[in-house]
Amino acid sequence: MDLFDYMREQQKETESPLASRLRPTTLEEMVGQQHIIGKDKLLYRAIKADKLGSIILYGPPGTGKTTLAKVIANTTSAEFLQINATSAGKKDMEEVIAQAKNSQGMYGKKTILFIDEIHRFNKGQQDYLLPFVEDGTVVLIGATTENPYFEVNGALLSRSIIFELKTLSKEDLRLLIHRAVEDEKKGMGSYGAVIDEEAAEFLADVANGDARAALTAVELGVLTTERSADGKIHIDLAVAQECIQKRVVKYDKSGDNHYDTVSAFIKSMRGSDPDAAVYYLARMLYAGEDIRFIARRIMICAAEDVGNADPMALVTAAAAAQAVERVGMPEAQIILAEAVTYVASAPKSNAASGAIFAAMDAVKDTVTAPIPVHLQDAHYRAAEKLGHGAGYKYAHDYPNHYVKQQYLPDGLADRRFYRPTENGYEKEIRAYFDRIKGMEEED
Repeated sequence: MDLFDYMREQQKETESPLASRLRPTTLEEMVGQQHIIGKDKLLYRAIKADKLGSIILYGPPGTGKTTLAKVIANTTSAEFLQINATSAGKKDMEEVIAQAKNSQGMYGKKTILFIDEIHRFNKGQQDYLLPFVEDGTVVLIGATTENPYFEVNGALLSRSIIFELKTLSKEDLRLLIHRAVEDEKKGMGSYGAVIDEEAAEFLADVANGDARAALTAVELGVLTTERSADGKIHIDLAVAQECIQKRVVKYDKSGDNHYDTVSAFIKSMRGSDPDAAVYYLARMLYAGEDIRFIARRIMICAAEDVGNADPMALVTAAAAAQAVERVGMPEAQIILAEAVTYVASAPKSNAASGAIFAAMDAVKDTVTAPIPVHLQDAHYRAAEKLGHGAGYKYAHDYPNHYVKQQYLPDGLADRRFYRPTENGYEKEIRAYFDRIKGMEEED
């Protein structure tokens, strides 16, 4: 390390953001995650014994993945190297592996490689790492906010233990907030600040489990609040509300939270719970989800889950989809709420969607049978001379505009694909079929 590197490191310790300065250096300083780093847990024992194998740390932002990696770096006797998958290329990886081989060959020292946001590595980059993880050249610590079973190479996963970090509780965040205000070495203690319990409670609640958001708000409050007559900086509820004006919502449009929220949204509509459905709608809107995406999901639910139990559900959903594009936000939220509550409150039937899936299976699994002659087109060129359409019975020429005749091809004539339920309007459809079937028996 030269003089300039040393100066940069010194500046980092004093001028880096509070969330970075306050990072723990030992397991005992860690807040939360006791389900994986409690004193009787595997990860705690492995770190303390310096016998760590390859691991993947998975969890939402602000839960301590990078912090835990730094704690491991401070605890282990192994060489600790770090790269970020968002900026690292193949050359960086080759340099890391070369350094690890040198440490192993010259000093018999193992290397722990921490890859932040490992899900950003493409398949080729992950494949490059595999043999070096497998032969012990590096011990891998990967950190990701995305589900590793979807985003990380299966071969790497099979050689790693996955530890899921949970969202920090309000109690955990309150502890961190007080530590940030009072710690004179790493925190803001030298400023002579005090925080009201009401303000700490508010920040812990609104940060929604994200330690980084809570600590950033504390730092902003201390640095921008004037001292009172007693010479202290008072962080009260009003200051706290100014420093974190919008609740932190964990919602990445391409990540797990996105899919989980959308899943809960659809399942709430399908389950006829308009309160839950409109709540998840609000969460998506609050996080800035595309209103056109939301409208498409409502239309799909109206067709798939409501179906003919209330045909107006799809009409309402389609009208809402058109309206939100014309109106835009913020008024679009009212239109979406109307469609969501209608679809959630409507009687449900998936008989129509079941019918098309069953029919598709029949098309896929059976030989394409000729269309019955009487249903064939008799108008196309000289088709009538070939007998096409012969024997067709025009339904409107018969009582009640119905006449019994075969419509499905031979071999499928007795198949039923659509089975209306007793729910909503389908009860009337079912009654109609019962009525015309009765007419067949009379004939």
